[in-house]
Amino acid sequence: MPESPAPTATGEPPTGPPPGCPAHGLGPGGLHRLAEADDLEGLYEELRERYGPVAPALLHDDVPVWVVLGHAENLLMVSSPSQFCRDSRIWTPLKEGMVRPDHPLMPHIAWQPIASHTEGDEHKRLRGAVSGALSTIDYRSLRRHIQRHTQRLVNRFCEAGRADLVGQFAEHLPMGVMCEILGMARDYDDRLVEAARDALKGTETAIASHDHVMEVLSRLTARRRAEPAEDFTTHLINHPARLTDDEVREHLRLVLFAGYENTANLLSNVLRVVLTDPGFRAQLNGGQMTVPEAVEQSLWDEPPFSTIFAYFAKQDTELGGQRIRQGDGLLFGIAPGNVDPRIRPDLSAGMQGNRAHLAFGGGPHECPGQDIGRAIADAGVDALLMRLPDVRLAVPEEELTWRSSIASRHLVRLPVRFEPRPPQDVRQQPSHTPVPPPRAPWHVGAPLPELSAGPAAGTVTTPAWPEAPSPDRPEREPERPEWPAPAEEPEPGRWPAPAERSEPGEGPVRQGVRVPGDSVPPSVAVDGPERPRGAWQRFLRWWRGQ
Repeated sequence: MPESPAPTATGEPPTGPPPGCPAHGLGPGGLHRLAEADDLEGLYEELRERYGPVAPALLHDDVPVWVVLGHAENLLMVSSPSQFCRDSRIWTPLKEGMVRPDHPLMPHIAWQPIASHTEGDEHKRLRGAVSGALSTIDYRSLRRHIQRHTQRLVNRFCEAGRADLVGQFAEHLPMGVMCEILGMARDYDDRLVEAARDALKGTETAIASHDHVMEVLSRLTARRRAEPAEDFTTHLINHPARLTDDEVREHLRLVLFAGYENTANLLSNVLRVVLTDPGFRAQLNGGQMTVPEAVEQSLWDEPPFSTIFAYFAKQDTELGGQRIRQGDGLLFGIAPGNVDPRIRPDLSAGMQGNRAHLAFGGGPHECPGQDIGRAIADAGVDALLMRLPDVRLAVPEEELTWRSSIASRHLVRLPVRFEPRPPQDVRQQPSHTPVPPPRAPWHVGAPLPELSAGPAAGTVTTPAWPEAPSPDRPEREPERPEWPAPAEEPEPGRWPAPAERSEPGEGPVRQGVRVPGDSVPPSVAVDGPERPRGAWQRFLRWWRGQ
């Protein structure tokens, strides 16, 4: 476990604040309690300055842990499976009884037989099944689902002119898309969203909410065993790894919760920056930055998860200048690692085109579904801005609030305003302009229906289709219309005389419709629906004097 900090340069041990002082959040040995910190980002920088890239700290109940703050040190830890693993059963405080069963972080720390906790051949078997099922996803169809779910969500509030983009958009879009991927689109509803959100918050009803989600996933597993389909669940079941029903259900939970929580936070963070940073939005509107680049920038500045619980030392080793003992626990520091001054001396500089952030982990346990999260954020933000190009923050930026924990930092609400707009068909491409109605079918030589108020003199109306015979109306032969004789044609080589022309402003008669404003008469003027002649036929008639 983490050793006590070294003495100061004067040879005296460091002095802490007065006993019982809650301001500094210090515990035994002068170590900082992470759970009591009001500003974790500031605390991480204080620890970095004092201890370097790896610092000792305390979890709830004063359980010791190392916080990995350096970018290079985090990558080294997650990429060294011979030295560090995710198996909490070797964690010394847990083996010594320092971690009570109802510890607040137990859901994150407790070992489970899933890919993210196992090692060696078992990890290869389980992760291979998950990765194989994910490889079958058609990303073109995925983006279509994202756009349609975005359309549905925006249609719910577009006429109101105001919305909360966290509670009405960011927390719903990932769940709808994940349900499509897993093959449980019919199970998606507001209750499932609320249950997943509540289970991840750790509230008093979290267990009941978790049970509801697991019940839905159990039904899905049984349904796909009996009725295979082209979806993630079916491919997971049919993978050569031969997962049991329990393994299938647990990995569905892992994919659903990880994809939902990660992407919901990412969407909220990207939208907040777009709405509060004028320069950021100007780059998007001006084309200097694309939405995918904006998403990557957010993954650097505000990763969806601040830290990951946890990695554990398999042997005595050294990391970042600190002596790590076998059984010590280490927090994978995503947020502090992304702002390591050794790789980002200027935090205001853009990181476009650089995907070296830690948001999706690394090494054997790197997130296998990161492209799904990127696609949901890219297409979702782009579709929302297309529907609501004038969206703006409805409150001062200072009034935005977050719900923070050691693991993540959630934006609570993102109230916005915009001009009310009508709903759109979910099958259409998102647009901020009304979709024009389809044009009436028309071809050259056909009447212009919008100009004809009724049959003109000398025109012929096409008879209606005969009605079906009935006992009261016996079948009879339809009457043949009497087509009028064609009008007298002008002599070849001369225009019609004024008397032969149409009335001023009415234009000549063509195919039974007067075309306004046409001062040049056609080669052949007819009063009835005469079959149109081509240029060659008209030339031959003129040549022959017909």
